Amino acid sequence: MSEGRYRLIGSTASPYAIKLRALMRYRKIPFDWVIMTKALRAATAHLRPMLIPVLQYPDGTYRGETTALAYDLEARHPHRSVIPDDKAVAFVCDLLEDLADEWAVKPLFLFRWWDPEDQAYVSRWAGEEWSTSEAETGSAQEIEEFRTRQISRMVILGATAENKPLLEESYRRILAAFEPHVRMTRYLFGSRPSLADFAWFGQLSEMATDPTPMRIMRERAPFTDHWVRRLDDASGVDGAWYPREQALGGMAEALLRIAGELYLPFLAANAEAFASGLERLEINVWGLPYALAPFKYQVKCLQQLREKFAALDAEHRRALRPVLERTGCWDYLAVS
Repeated sequence: MSEGRYRLIGSTASPYAIKLRALMRYRKIPFDWVIMTKALRAATAHLRPMLIPVLQYPDGTYRGETTALAYDLEARHPHRSVIPDDKAVAFVCDLLEDLADEWAVKPLFLFRWWDPEDQAYVSRWAGEEWSTSEAETGSAQEIEEFRTRQISRMVILGATAENKPLLEESYRRILAAFEPHVRMTRYLFGSRPSLADFAWFGQLSEMATDPTPMRIMRERAPFTDHWVRRLDDASGVDGAWYPREQALGGMAEALLRIAGELYLPFLAANAEAFASGLERLEINVWGLPYALAPFKYQVKCLQQLREKFAALDAEHRRALRPVLERTGCWDYLAVS
């Protein structure tokens, strides 16, 4: 690895790997993109949890988890920041990034492994890149083992027949939130992309590739499809953050409504079920059911969002209150 360069180890099948790759391209941070191999998986096996991507720093150390990596890169490289200057807007950026990372992946996973066409398409290339099997790279055995492994995880991630209608509806609503607002140089909070934009790029880019969600996106949200493709390399984009009132409206408000109606109620139900020792949480959103076993990690997600909100000063909380109340987010965040 060249002095001063990072090495980003991942897979083009991972929404989180391409999220960080696009972010580093935009920020013009020197790095080399490397597909995960069996040898690299062994070299990074000490990381827990072992997830893609892994970023190797210029000093040779390895680190993971894209949100933590993005903030660490902010501290190390101040140019072309992806965090809005306004602290109220920056909080919304964090919330919408979390919505992308923790919820949008659910319809992505459902679409990938529900229909045989999607299964066959994704398992051919993702199985080879992910390198989870001891079978020969690119072999029929490796592809089938990867497909079987992913399908076995569907129940764990809530990609079930019971939940399918809500996951599909959430994808349609996400596209509806984006489509009226995205254009050549329009992002969530300005004419420059934020951390939340790159999180959404990661999830939507995969859905713009996989057969079933790709067809839905091209039919319902063609401008979103184009926006996603351009954000893969925004190294030539310059721009500015919108004023606060503009930044908290439009696309951001549309996504906050999904957070207030769907994601934050899910996180709250998950936290309550986990604290009560229940084996199953159940919610109903937009007249559709959703149920799965509670996740400890998503208890942490809600706690972190509430802590970040509580850390804002009174002026920034007052600035956020109108939009958070309109979108149903306020009561889930402003807790003592």
